[in-house]
Amino acid sequence: MIQPVHEIAAEVIRQAGKDKPADAALRAVLKSLRDLAPFDATEIAKTVFIYYRWHVWLRDERGVEAKMRLALRLNQRFQDHETSIPLTELRAKAVPVWTAEQMEVSDEWLRSLQREPKLWLRAQRGTATALAEKLRLTGASAPPGFSDALRYDGEEDLFQTPEFHAGEFEIQDIASQAVGLLCDPQSGETWWDTCAGEGGKTLHLSDLMQNKGLIWASDRAEWRLAKLKRRAARAKVFNYRSAHWDGGAKLPTKTKFDGVLVDAPCSGIGTWQRNPQARWTTTPDDVRELSEIQKNLLAHVAPGVKPGGKLIFSVCTLTRAETVEVVADFNVNFASEFEPMRLPEIHSGDQPAAAIKFIWPQDWGGNGMFVAGWRRKMV
Repeated sequence: MIQPVHEIAAEVIRQAGKDKPADAALRAVLKSLRDLAPFDATEIAKTVFIYYRWHVWLRDERGVEAKMRLALRLNQRFQDHETSIPLTELRAKAVPVWTAEQMEVSDEWLRSLQREPKLWLRAQRGTATALAEKLRLTGASAPPGFSDALRYDGEEDLFQTPEFHAGEFEIQDIASQAVGLLCDPQSGETWWDTCAGEGGKTLHLSDLMQNKGLIWASDRAEWRLAKLKRRAARAKVFNYRSAHWDGGAKLPTKTKFDGVLVDAPCSGIGTWQRNPQARWTTTPDDVRELSEIQKNLLAHVAPGVKPGGKLIFSVCTLTRAETVEVVADFNVNFASEFEPMRLPEIHSGDQPAAAIKFIWPQDWGGNGMFVAGWRRKMV
């Protein structure tokens, strides 16, 4: 007999901690409940993340289930009237105190963190309208410039749809899609997705290149590249090859690239709306260490960019140490080889086109992201 939803959510919360992220605990518990309905699984996931979104407000409650009930009440109150939670409370409780030392903490950003995250799909190039009809999407409009993006507000398990199995779409956050658009790869070019992970951006680059040219996809984890292989087969992406790379100075290939994307490991502060537990496990030391890793990655991949080629740096975080300070470091150390490149225009707040771009969660209802670009000087 399946336990009530709130009891399962409470069990996930009890299992989660700094050494076991909430999403990993959630996957483990749900995997053990084979007869759980998809709708119930969705409700459990929502409840767990709502709990962490209101975590500091819950400290005076005793017991996980009592804390969870209060979190649900606070969440509903906020969703009904955002101003019902004063900004003074949000500043004191929504994020750790150290955050304000590392980045801009605006009223708009704080409110965005407490909202329910939106789910974004990326349709195969030029098929968004047809896909929206197949999935019966309503109110699925995307921001200007995102012709292949769709917002999904339904309850269906998208992974079980025939359209997903046919490779007609990927589940990809709008900010992640923005990175591919800012890379602006062209058919027939050669690109390197250096920290490819499970391949979301690799697949997007391929789609933008119309499956022509070549993409190298590397990662330090072989299991992620194995997942990329399966995803690429489903999406019918054939213009890529994968290679293990540990991020060191020895590159996986001697190829010179038209474009190199460094979607670097980061503190993930841009995902705190979607992954609220990370607010309470991320530390300033993490930010400092990751900033150094990012600087090293850029320095290591720079020789792989051909004259006239692009180097794109992206991170799903918003701290100064991992964004503008990394850019400033690269500008100083590689001034003779690279020059800042004006990124393509994508509407994000009121920002003009520039060599760097902050994308905030409140802009489109997706993750926060930072993107910078350079072009190697012609010799």
